[in-house]
Amino acid sequence: MKKTNISITCMLAVVLLVSCGSPSSNTSGAGTWQSYSGDRNIEKRVDSVLKLMTLEEKIGQMTQFSANWSITGPVMSDDFQPYLEKGLIGSIFNATSVEGIRRMQQIAVDSTRLGIPILFGQDVIHGYKTIFPIPLAEACSWDMALMQRTAEIAALEAASDGINWTFAPMVDIGRDARWGRVMEGAGEDPYLGSRVAEARVIGFQGGAGGKALGELHTLLATGKHLAAYGAAEAGRDYNTAELSEHTLRNVYLPPYEAAAKAGVGTFMASFNEINGVPATANRWLLTDILRDEWGFKGFVVSDYTGINELIAHGVAEDEKHAAELAVNAGIDMDMTGATFIKYLTQLVEEGKVSEKTIDTAARRILEMKFLLGLFDDPYRYLDEERARQNTMTPEFMETARKAVAASVVLLKNDNQLLPITKEKAVTLALVGPLMNDSINLNGEWAGLGDRNKSVPILKGLTEKYKDSTVKLIYAEGSAITETSPEKIAGAVSAARRADVVIAAMGEDFNWSGEAAVRTNIRLPEAQRALLKALKETGKPVVLINLSGRPLDLSWEDEQMDAILQAWFPGTQGGHGIADVIAGDYNPSARLVMSFPRNVGQVPIYYNQKNTGRPVDLTNESIDYKSSYLDTSITPLYPFGYGLSYTTYTISDLRLDKSSMKAADDKIIITANVQNSGTMDGEMVVQLYIRDLVGSVTRPVKELKGFQKIPLKAGESRQVSFELRSEELAFYGIDRKKKTESGSFTLWVAQSSDDNENVATFRVE
Repeated sequence: MKKTNISITCMLAVVLLVSCGSPSSNTSGAGTWQSYSGDRNIEKRVDSVLKLMTLEEKIGQMTQFSANWSITGPVMSDDFQPYLEKGLIGSIFNATSVEGIRRMQQIAVDSTRLGIPILFGQDVIHGYKTIFPIPLAEACSWDMALMQRTAEIAALEAASDGINWTFAPMVDIGRDARWGRVMEGAGEDPYLGSRVAEARVIGFQGGAGGKALGELHTLLATGKHLAAYGAAEAGRDYNTAELSEHTLRNVYLPPYEAAAKAGVGTFMASFNEINGVPATANRWLLTDILRDEWGFKGFVVSDYTGINELIAHGVAEDEKHAAELAVNAGIDMDMTGATFIKYLTQLVEEGKVSEKTIDTAARRILEMKFLLGLFDDPYRYLDEERARQNTMTPEFMETARKAVAASVVLLKNDNQLLPITKEKAVTLALVGPLMNDSINLNGEWAGLGDRNKSVPILKGLTEKYKDSTVKLIYAEGSAITETSPEKIAGAVSAARRADVVIAAMGEDFNWSGEAAVRTNIRLPEAQRALLKALKETGKPVVLINLSGRPLDLSWEDEQMDAILQAWFPGTQGGHGIADVIAGDYNPSARLVMSFPRNVGQVPIYYNQKNTGRPVDLTNESIDYKSSYLDTSITPLYPFGYGLSYTTYTISDLRLDKSSMKAADDKIIITANVQNSGTMDGEMVVQLYIRDLVGSVTRPVKELKGFQKIPLKAGESRQVSFELRSEELAFYGIDRKKKTESGSFTLWVAQSSDDNENVATFRVE
């Protein structure tokens, strides 16, 4: 049979009034990718495709396979190739070259009955070839415009290579530093996590600033992992999450809802179960909440073999049963499991799955392909020259360098040891396993970034202090997990000849990310031995910590003179860190995850509940309170914390009124902020509230707003927050979201443990 090329014939001119032009170019910003709802042009075009499709072809659209690559291109298994040639694949991921993607797209478009184009996906998590700081690090910048821009750059690079779907952003709340995937998210707070989710969705999809749908830089984004993946018990990946609906809705679901409202095109179901039901088979989660409550119109993909794993979970008898449960719950596409393509036809024939369910899922997938413009030009994203022009450009490098500097958190700085400006006549001993390392800097989930091209800290500092009065001595001192007396002696010798020691320590990048769970979250003993030896020289020591999670730095906090939390910074790591150390960038980052004093405190987070026996933090030794015998209940470094090379003060906190109505009302909060130091900088002003009495217990603090503002040395500025009554709403005892009346406390603060500027108000 001669195939019908839909992209050329415009669906055989079915419904002859339908145009073959570009998809709708709604430019309203957030929510753009949902704008096709009610777009008759898109609806008619999808209808025209569905009418031509067999049941098997529709199920093929619901199937995703992974491409395995050799040096020259994709190597497809015996099972993969026949599906591709028959037009029974909706998406392929892990395809990583323009030539290879074009070859597979040509098979789909030119050699199959209907010529439906394939959607190509990739894990573009924090960059594609230009690698930015890990998402947890970027979130510490509290800079939404910056995060949107890095996502835009990642989208441009990936789309120029033929990728049109990314499995990001991860919007899971992370409260447990043992969990390796905290590096992919925005930390512990649902309000901040929601703002970051919005920024990254808009950045990936090109939905802000008047950009039309289907432009060449645009990726389809994925909100993942729905839901509560970060709540897995003991921090173990894939593990059970046991939590109340109250906690699920008030803490874990808000960032997913924010992604949906920002117009994210797809969601990915999480591996974990929630209260006995795996997310992949959870209709309440994937249909009742996601679609019926939030109005999500895109499609839902399983995680990698997530459907097959329903058998191991113990809710499915076999793969056929698993496919039935997943598709009826609301999964539209099967990632690599091949359960849909193998069993859905039979399940429809048996009446266990309705053909309407299949039509709906296929429709959702086809809609996204139309919105991406793939039916109009299946090769629009395939251009080797554009890929060369849009890869690791000077502008991208500049943005990456800025992102590094903006993500570095200054945790300690005794005696203003930092910055070390180029005008100082000092000698620096540069030591540590990560000082001259490029391989680890990109961190995990680093796309196609060339680790050998990442700038080591040693190189960044060498270039920074070139032709200055600052002299450098380098000695490694240890590897990540091992050292020797000779290596330590070399580092100690360098330290004794120097005025200041800078030690770059931390994790191997493989220690964070998926399936990378640690119960020991301290620096390895080899590195601590080196730090102890350096400390014994009597020279001041600056620790640069590189990690994908908060670590237990209790000993280091006591012993080191200064600490910089640099995370895994990416391609421009060495340059961005050098900018901070030299004072060319005044650190402005603030933590988005609390750092524990030891692993026994984990999970630890600022927005905890008070309990019936709260601890008096001025005297934690009082017995029969919710405390520890051997340490404080407070974190080592709290959420929102971070130091600067200057100082800031907040004063003159005022509310425009002392009460507001529970609906359609607001209070305006103003305060004066001042850079009271001697160096220009950026201040993150944070607004917290506490609902003192609720129908269910409320956290001791909740972030409800923030602003990052530049202030010159000595400059003062008034900041203003608008607190709307609906922002005080929560799911109460009746499981409905509403704002309850009562008394509230409010703080304008520099961190979650800053209680100085406080006011009260009521909701009537």
